[in-house]
Amino acid sequence: MIVQELALDLDAFEGPFDLLLALVLRDEIALSDVELVEVVIAFIERLAEREDIDLEGCGEFLVLIASLLELKARGLFPDEAEELAELEPEEAAEELARRLAEYRRMKSAAAWLTDRLVAECDRYFRLGPAPLAPRPERRLAPQSADLLGAALRELATPPASVSLRHMELRFPPVSQFLDRFRSVLARRRRFDFDAEVADLPRSDQAVAFLALLELRKTGEVELEQSAPFAPIRVSRCDLADEEAVEVTAAWNVRSA
Repeated sequence: MIVQELALDLDAFEGPFDLLLALVLRDEIALSDVELVEVVIAFIERLAEREDIDLEGCGEFLVLIASLLELKARGLFPDEAEELAELEPEEAAEELARRLAEYRRMKSAAAWLTDRLVAECDRYFRLGPAPLAPRPERRLAPQSADLLGAALRELATPPASVSLRHMELRFPPVSQFLDRFRSVLARRRRFDFDAEVADLPRSDQAVAFLALLELRKTGEVELEQSAPFAPIRVSRCDLADEEAVEVTAAWNVRSA
């Protein structure tokens, strides 16, 4: 008999198949630890070594392996037997009807899948391209050695240095605005500083403001401003040289 000659080498058991059955029935080995797939593979390999097929042994093995599968499946739901034992006859009948309905649904689904398999069995799908499919040819554009050499020479040429002279800040001399304001005060007694430098760049306006402070320091002008950020009014100061010196000293003291 093939079943009696079957020797197993599993992770949880090593020995004959009959001994495994005895240990499982005596609860000395947990059936959940036994890989039944490896048992089936070992049986098929043993069957392939024999010249003739022992139908009686195969039937016996199928009965035993089916019993083990049933026991293992029931072990996955240990509380189900206790729950069914506690049901009343009416509840047990309803549970049985529900399971029969589910069984019929699964059976009809299996029949539908079988019909689909029969209908599609003559169709084969090609995984690769068809042998007669046109193969596109990759054509390169016309190449010229002269153009390639010119392109390489252009890449090898170092780039021209970038000039940053346009980013330099060039400030005019303060003396330029000193002469300008003195010339304006020679024609007029007062003028508006903001209106006088409105058309100049910001850097030139800053230098013009320094020139205005220099004139105020020497006592040549007087400055008036009604409020912060209001226009600055510049007035000519008509004083003697001594008074101009005193005004300059007083301005320096207030500034300090």
